[in-house]
Amino acid sequence: MPEQALYLKWRPTRFEDVIGQQHVTRTLQGALRQGRVRHAYLFSGPRGTGKTTTARLLAKAINCQHADPGRRPCNECAHCVAVNEGRYLDLIEIDAASHTGVDDVRELRDKIAFAPGEGQYKVYIIDEVHRFSGAAFDALLKTLEEPPEHAIFVLATTEPEKVPDTILSRCLPFEFRRVSIHELAALLRHIADTEGFRIEQAALELIARQGTGSVRDSISLLDQVVSDPQETITLAVAEQALGAAGRRAVSALVEALLAGDVAAGLEIIHSAVDGGADPRQFARQVVDHLRNVLLVQTASARVVNDTEDALETYARQAAAIPRGALLRTIRSFNEAQNDKTSDWQPQLPLELALLEALTAPQEAQVIVQQVVQTVAAPAGQSAPAAAPEPEPEPSAPGEPPAIGLLAVREKWVDLQKAAFRLNRNLPPLLDHAQLREISGNTLILSVHNPIFKEKLDADDRRKALLQALRQVFDLPLQFRVEVDQDTETRSSVESRDILASDELLAYTVHQLGGSISEIKTTTSGTRNVDPTNEEEE
Repeated sequence: MPEQALYLKWRPTRFEDVIGQQHVTRTLQGALRQGRVRHAYLFSGPRGTGKTTTARLLAKAINCQHADPGRRPCNECAHCVAVNEGRYLDLIEIDAASHTGVDDVRELRDKIAFAPGEGQYKVYIIDEVHRFSGAAFDALLKTLEEPPEHAIFVLATTEPEKVPDTILSRCLPFEFRRVSIHELAALLRHIADTEGFRIEQAALELIARQGTGSVRDSISLLDQVVSDPQETITLAVAEQALGAAGRRAVSALVEALLAGDVAAGLEIIHSAVDGGADPRQFARQVVDHLRNVLLVQTASARVVNDTEDALETYARQAAAIPRGALLRTIRSFNEAQNDKTSDWQPQLPLELALLEALTAPQEAQVIVQQVVQTVAAPAGQSAPAAAPEPEPEPSAPGEPPAIGLLAVREKWVDLQKAAFRLNRNLPPLLDHAQLREISGNTLILSVHNPIFKEKLDADDRRKALLQALRQVFDLPLQFRVEVDQDTETRSSVESRDILASDELLAYTVHQLGGSISEIKTTTSGTRNVDPTNEEEE
């Protein structure tokens, strides 16, 4: 016969065995001693925190035959033993995930009228109750409003927000919480010692962290790590079994981030993944490490549960990284650990997170300097002018466009509004300019008259337009103004404009061999295009 799983073997049989949920068990025990048992309860909280287990303990205690209510459940009477062995007829467990229909609830409602067969109460535990359909909830509502005296409901869910308010208002709610790492590690140590496992404390703490506050998950991970009870489980063995990278690798990656060393960071990522670390698990470990750095930076080391050496590392790294860069890095790696679309290249999300974390956003430094200098200037004295922002260098010829033509056209009105706030003469001049193409980071604007080029190239207007481009597109864009004097050139510019904005027409010209023979401008300003197909001709 196969051996029983550890999480089933170590399922609590008393309220005192439930860890991390004393606020729930203490209240339930007090109600049992006073005989104040409600007809409906709602247990909500993360998976593996004891909702269903506590519901079974409540069912067992309600029907326990021990004379002292304070010692229920006793695990000695016939009713308690029957519940522990899974053969108690008055304890009915329903999985709402597989019984979602209204017919299932109606069947339950029909059977609930029958008196208990063994105990004083019939207890219905409905697990994952949020999976019920709307009609099923409606059918359950009437039973919850007027239940028989011998019936008690315990609804368990991980998503209480999906349970209708009409159901919530008729239940006594209890919220289960994630269990702390220290409590999980202590429980795992007790299980390991009792089972005769030889395992290092560091390995137990790793398992507790990987369990993320879930008792069931933590015990299952312990069961996974201990393949041979006679083997001594070290931290390295546990990391290999769980697909987790070593703490040194995580700390080294953070050090590479602080130093801005992309090559070293990529090498660490590749070494960890090639060594068997799960990429998503590695990203989760990096996020956990950076979160501790953030907590030390914003609060203090007292809020972080870790070793003294680790706390010193967090404090040193917290002093070396700006708050904004730290937040950006956490977001990047958090997105990497949530990415489930890169199975064909598993380390790609980690590589992108590293590069995004080391790419500082373009910030409006001039505006910040102006505000600081204005505040710091003495009364009656004007603040000194801020240093002008350097003009972005034009990219080399032949480089791909830094932004698409359509993206610029879509925000052309926003660009004119931003330009108006900086220089009121710019929008009328931009009305005479057309965006012809984009080369690298340079927008090439065409005008029909050299006067417009001269005015747009004026120093004050040029600086204002560059600043407006940065504000609207958040990119270091340049622009160059050229004069198109002949009609043929203007026609080709208009043709490119139309093809860039009309996908159907572009397909006709480029894929079917067509061409634009004539462009007509109506009185309303719209342009009518007459396409011809060269192949048909």
